[in-house]
Amino acid sequence: MSAMSFNPMDPEFVADPYPTYHRLRAEDPVHHSPLGFWMLTRYEDVVAVLRDARFAKEAIATLVAARFGVPVPAGVGLSMLDRDPPDHTRLRGLVSKAFTPRVVDRLRPHIQQIVDGLLARVEGAGSMDLIEEFAYPLPVTVICEMLGVPVEDHERFKAWGVDIARGLDAILLPPDSEVAQKSLAGRRALADYFRGLIAERRAAPRDDMLSGLIAAEEAGDTLSENELLATCILLLVAGHETTVNLIGNGSLALLRHPAELRRLRERPGLIASAVEELLRYDGPVQRTARVPSEDVELGGHTIGKGELVMPFIGAADRDPAQFPDPDRLDITRADNRHIAFGWGIHFCLGAPLARVEGQIAINTLVQRLPKLALATDRPEYRQSLTLRGLQGLPVSF
Repeated sequence: MSAMSFNPMDPEFVADPYPTYHRLRAEDPVHHSPLGFWMLTRYEDVVAVLRDARFAKEAIATLVAARFGVPVPAGVGLSMLDRDPPDHTRLRGLVSKAFTPRVVDRLRPHIQQIVDGLLARVEGAGSMDLIEEFAYPLPVTVICEMLGVPVEDHERFKAWGVDIARGLDAILLPPDSEVAQKSLAGRRALADYFRGLIAERRAAPRDDMLSGLIAAEEAGDTLSENELLATCILLLVAGHETTVNLIGNGSLALLRHPAELRRLRERPGLIASAVEELLRYDGPVQRTARVPSEDVELGGHTIGKGELVMPFIGAADRDPAQFPDPDRLDITRADNRHIAFGWGIHFCLGAPLARVEGQIAINTLVQRLPKLALATDRPEYRQSLTLRGLQGLPVSF
């Protein structure tokens, strides 16, 4: 597979994109893909774009709408993730207090309790699908409880969330593709689901994030109905989807590097450093997107106003110019300035929560299951250019 004309749907690339990232970075670091976007693979370029206000987010929803020839449905393009200042600042301010390190730290005992309960269910079996039975239930339970979404409904919105996540690459697909259509349908279904919950909370508010957001909306022009829906969808989907992949990818990386796994077992105090390295080594989010508001010179190329630019976070975090020996997993790596959670104003709001969930889940897993081992030679990855995650991960213990 040529790095200059790689196919992002090629099974070889899906299984291990990093060799292709290295070739692109060396041969054509500001690469114009035949698929119609600019692909950035150098750490320096990725960070430069993420911190440059000329590279905007809001135009992406317009590109998607134009491609599909339909209006942007409620909940699409209206979340803080898709907005630029001042709207981004306003929306982020409404929910940021719920995700501060101090608030999240108070959740540690409860998260530990959930993790212990999940492992207690499977310990007698001697094997499990680590994704289905451990990595998924933890973050979905936590975010449901924070939002005020009934945990027992998680099977309903799990399928919608999967379709929405797969649809993050929809702009690269034919408008009539099944993936693209399912993604739009998933967003509409989840928006309808939240409309029902919002109506319930309007009638009977509770002490949860959803009720707090409704109160903000009712207080004036702070939050529109569609912004409320978009924020709920973002928090629910992003609040568990990426953490599932952090736990899954991180566990797989440790199982493939027994010396590092053994080091963590012997020194559990390394878990914070270990999670940062796992995020860098095989992060849950591989790329983001921006659209320049004017022509911009980058790496000897002119990126035209309105063109789609994809900074590849996963490639940047393996850049040897930033990380010595980048393909080596080292849970004690110093000066690990990875960008797995992004950079700048769109730095992941839920990073403190994801870090705590990842630390507790992975540390408890490796300490409590000393015989943990892979039960497959070729784990299957989900087909996505945006999110890097496993379909499943059979393990024995």
